[in-house]
Amino acid sequence: MPHTTQLYQHVPETRWPIVYSPRYNITFMGLEKLHPFDAGKWGKVISFLKEEKLLSDGMLVEAREASDDDLLVVHTRRYLNELKAGKLAVDRGWAINVGGGFHHCSSDRGGGFCAYADITLAIKFLFERVEGISRATIIDLDAHQGNGHERDFMGDQRVYIMDVYNRHIYPGDRVAKQAISRKVELEWGTEDDEYLSKVERNLERAFQEYLPDVVVYNAGTDVLEGDRLGGLSISPGGIVKRDELVFRVVRSHQIPILMVTSGGYQKRTARIIADSILNLHDLGLIGPETPSVSAQNSDTPLLPPAVP
Repeated sequence: MPHTTQLYQHVPETRWPIVYSPRYNITFMGLEKLHPFDAGKWGKVISFLKEEKLLSDGMLVEAREASDDDLLVVHTRRYLNELKAGKLAVDRGWAINVGGGFHHCSSDRGGGFCAYADITLAIKFLFERVEGISRATIIDLDAHQGNGHERDFMGDQRVYIMDVYNRHIYPGDRVAKQAISRKVELEWGTEDDEYLSKVERNLERAFQEYLPDVVVYNAGTDVLEGDRLGGLSISPGGIVKRDELVFRVVRSHQIPILMVTSGGYQKRTARIIADSILNLHDLGLIGPETPSVSAQNSDTPLLPPAVP
């Protein structure tokens, strides 16, 4: 029996399935400036989207804090804001959490700046609470191997994992690699043409091998040229094209997609994420007019706006 939760509340159709909270932007007496991660990245993304007149505050979905009972689904006393977005993706056909993607954290350990197993939690909540959701695909295109969710879903046939990463950098988790269904290991300095070709080819093959009920897309921007931690050489335009590729393939199969923004350690990544979201909207891959996948697919019942 699913536990009672406040995370699934009715979201009016006037609000887009873009989840954000000002609490995403971490500050602590200026010490955040010493960290390689841009702690204010997510707020900057939202500011750029407002400047471009794509969004207003009234169109956003405010992230809620998870209770202890919520977190016991995977681990105790951790704080995250990922879970509501998973249900929104199923209801609306797409959702973007401007934050999240803590793919180095598993149920029993943190790692690599990641304290919360949000991807695992989002998927397990969907399995537990949403009728018709029993198969998931994780598309992890952060520059680093997503060893956290890989360890969590080791041996779980309900979850297919495609992971594209720099083979020479953290975490190099050989045990977790056993859970990867489609593994694409990249060399130092991989550039746009090779990268996009491999992403596109392997996406198509992934969906030939396994057709899920939902996709979680970890859209890390640490693949960007000049990122010292990622070690790849993808241009800003290459990242925008990559996100477009993922949404085109997933949406062509009429499967709901949840995008999280994950790693990215340069100041310019916020603008790139905003540009990518604008591009997805301009192409009609996201937006209020985008029909619900549930409504399109006669094999999947139309889900109510909130789970009781």
